Amino acid sequence: MDAGAYRERPAALPGAVLWTRTADGSEYRVLPDGCMDLLWIEGELAVAGPDSRAHVGAAEAGVRFAGLRFAPGTAPGFFGVPAREVLDSLVPLADVWSPARSRRLADRIGRGADPGVALEEAAGGLFDGPPDRLVGQVLREVRRGVGVRALAGSVGLSERQLYRRCLDAFGYGPKMLDRVLRLNLALERARTGLSLAEVAARTGYADQAHFTREVTALAGVPPRTLLA
Repeated sequence: MDAGAYRERPAALPGAVLWTRTADGSEYRVLPDGCMDLLWIEGELAVAGPDSRAHVGAAEAGVRFAGLRFAPGTAPGFFGVPAREVLDSLVPLADVWSPARSRRLADRIGRGADPGVALEEAAGGLFDGPPDRLVGQVLREVRRGVGVRALAGSVGLSERQLYRRCLDAFGYGPKMLDRVLRLNLALERARTGLSLAEVAARTGYADQAHFTREVTALAGVPPRTLLA
């Protein structure tokens, strides 16, 4: 996001990030990152599903947001919903949980002095599921650049079974997951001041033109515009 007073820090939940933002009335761009978020927006709770493409949003100046961004693949266990069912969507938490359960959580957060801290504490008390070993293994192998066939064999699944498991955990298959993770790694490197050609070479793109095409396809704008 690139609008408003935005802050983030590691959350108490394993692998999660707590972020807060106060809108300034301008548009903001949200990039795909393979994550799902639990959002508090002026007293209402929502689930932001994984994104397969960037989207541009806007809010009136002064609107406050707090969010818990779960590590890729971990949120479906918390929400009890496959990631594919909320892909590219923002849905009220009451549509995922019961309205009564969602309202109890919202009320608990509303009683806190700091919505972000209250969101972190309330969600932390509900997050007790063991980590999915398959999710961790898939992420490690995808980040290493392992192909789909070899990845499926390493986790003891057929390629079709792997694809379905990835849809449930991440919202998309392993090839798309690789594109999204690589995009975010490349942008992190680009923000350090490396040239786009160097970023492309270090992140596994064929060349700078390939990098530019991928950024434009997933983020909606070319890298120089996005980084500016």
